[in-house]
Amino acid sequence: MAISIPLDDKGYIGRECPECEQYFKITLGTGIMEGDPPCRCPYCGHSAAQDQFFTQAQIEYAQSVAINKLTGAFIKDLKSLEFNHRPRGSFGIGLSMKVKGRPAPIRHYSELQLEEEVVCDNCTLRYTVYGSFAFCPDCGQHNSIQILEKNLVLAEKQITLADQVEADMKSHLIADALENGVSAFDGFGREACRVHASKATDSAKAEKISFQNLSGAQKNVKHLFGFELASGLNASDWATTCRSFKKRNLLAHTRKSGDRASFREPRRIVVRSSCSERGVPASWRTSSRPEPSPEATKFR
Repeated sequence: MAISIPLDDKGYIGRECPECEQYFKITLGTGIMEGDPPCRCPYCGHSAAQDQFFTQAQIEYAQSVAINKLTGAFIKDLKSLEFNHRPRGSFGIGLSMKVKGRPAPIRHYSELQLEEEVVCDNCTLRYTVYGSFAFCPDCGQHNSIQILEKNLVLAEKQITLADQVEADMKSHLIADALENGVSAFDGFGREACRVHASKATDSAKAEKISFQNLSGAQKNVKHLFGFELASGLNASDWATTCRSFKKRNLLAHTRKSGDRASFREPRRIVVRSSCSERGVPASWRTSSRPEPSPEATKFR
């Protein structure tokens, strides 16, 4: 008996990891189209056959559809045996059989709404997950670089827009671009360390590395992974980048405390577009990153 699993209103079908039991969705007809590739959990990376990722709701739905069809067919067969013999003879005895009942109900369900919609840069699978970072369920490529670059493009657009507005708005846009760029790189760095924590000398410490303080992150990454974080930059660019990250931290602290006066005071924090542009150097991005060194290969 073949039973079709319904899609949601955006064409997604739910999946549930048999290992970590977390939920995600994919769009059938996208991604790897040849052969029968396994499915990979975007959260824990567990890989298994596609039929191992049905959700509990889908299994219960399929079972209810099967039972509905079987009970419906059974009731139909019984109804074909119905009869009604009217009373006859001097005793007026009659006999009849009437079948009552309905097929077992179908347990319908709705797919859950998730936060992040992603199209894999490598295999073009369309999928959606909780949070932002994930492995592609088809090809297994992690999307951390993809998410980082998307956020950096938005920051660059803010910098471009800043040249077209008045001075007060310009300073806010540049500050936002710096803050967003640094936050994006911090998220990327944390996720990269989490994914590769098994390669570190201390996996627990590796998962706690923060990249908002670049000097501290440089020492921790070097110590735990044997990878030099500044290897793609010259000394001047590295110093500028560290200084930009520190300015971002001052801005974030000032905004959080609500001290708008000190935020506007140019003598306290001066942010120029060059700081935002250099906040996450172009050499750290996929589009222009240098050939990996032996140390970089070790970290990966």
